[in-house]
Amino acid sequence: MPHRTVPAAGNGPGPVGALGRIAAEVERQGERLRELRRDIHQHPELSWQELRTTSLVADALDEAGVAVRALPGTGLMAEIGAPQPRVRVALRADLDALPLEEATGLPFASRNPGVCHACGHDVHTVGLLGAGLALKAVEDELVGRGVAARLIFQPAEEVMPGGAQAVMEHGGLDGVDRLFAVHCDPAVDAGTVGLRVGPITAASDAIHVVLTGRGGHTSRPHLTQDLTFALGKVVTEVPAVLSRRLDPRSGATLVWGMVRSGSAPNVIPTQGEAMGTLRMLDTDTWDEVGDLVEDVVRSVVAPYGVEARVTYTRGVPPVDNDNAAVVAMSRAAMTLLGPSAVVPTRQSMGGEDLGWYLTQVPGAMARLGTRSPGGPTHELHQGDLVVDERSITVAASLLAASVLTSTGPEGLR
Repeated sequence: MPHRTVPAAGNGPGPVGALGRIAAEVERQGERLRELRRDIHQHPELSWQELRTTSLVADALDEAGVAVRALPGTGLMAEIGAPQPRVRVALRADLDALPLEEATGLPFASRNPGVCHACGHDVHTVGLLGAGLALKAVEDELVGRGVAARLIFQPAEEVMPGGAQAVMEHGGLDGVDRLFAVHCDPAVDAGTVGLRVGPITAASDAIHVVLTGRGGHTSRPHLTQDLTFALGKVVTEVPAVLSRRLDPRSGATLVWGMVRSGSAPNVIPTQGEAMGTLRMLDTDTWDEVGDLVEDVVRSVVAPYGVEARVTYTRGVPPVDNDNAAVVAMSRAAMTLLGPSAVVPTRQSMGGEDLGWYLTQVPGAMARLGTRSPGGPTHELHQGDLVVDERSITVAASLLAASVLTSTGPEGLR
């Protein structure tokens, strides 16, 4: 792949007016934003434990004269712009890291054993912080347009149920007319963003199956309920049955991430468990599938006499991008980064609890390119994830500019 220069927001003649001021402010803050991202990357925190990260963001906003409102536990919100707006636009980032060991070898690698930012939430957080600082610098423009921007720094995106519901319960979407966010994508080049109208992620639910039964010696399986064999049937047959009970157009896919049973090769255990995720492309199937899973598990294990306990946790709906919001983000990206900055993207099977917000207000999520042009493609949720740090200022500029392109005189009403 030939190397392509990634434009920096504000370089060259660039955009003019309020968008130009945003680009210039983000460029001015660029080195500081990179330092803050590295600080957060070195000190990752798990879901609902993001105390240090919340404090760092709060301090940076307070220093810029932006009042913040703490959410219960971790996370915060802040408001910039018109005190009684005609339009309020929310921008959201997530704060939490994953329970994984970092394997990047970076000089600013995680100092917390077994925890790292392998999904790019450190980039999301600092990108939103940079957007907030840029919007504060053009607050006169927001006030003149009757626009307010709400910054939502959400805890606990990586767990089910996630922090989005807690944010909504505490007024995070009160008075909000539209919402924007970005998500790192290591398959997209830095300096570009992936956008599409309609669903861009899948619904994702968590399944935990626990089997219990009479154990014994492996030489006498007929005197037991051979729980491990029954668990194997759950792992292989439940996904197969679901593929015949659900509309194939829903793309429903059950994948097990953890299967555990027994501790010795000649002992049939009395308990075993499997944990996984069920993902699907459409909301209609998502609304109906929960009871079906439990019925299928029980029917699969019935011949073996074991007891099954199924915990089905409804996770997230698809992130469904609104057409007008996609247009606004596209205009912002092309104005700041050039006419080729927006690239098409497909709906993924990944889950994102931003989907909950978009069931309440229209909005869009962009895939933020983090791959160095010509460089390797990394995977999310892997300890060796490395992102091109130019994506930080791209995220900041894109989010801030989207507030204006969605509310300006030529913008979306």
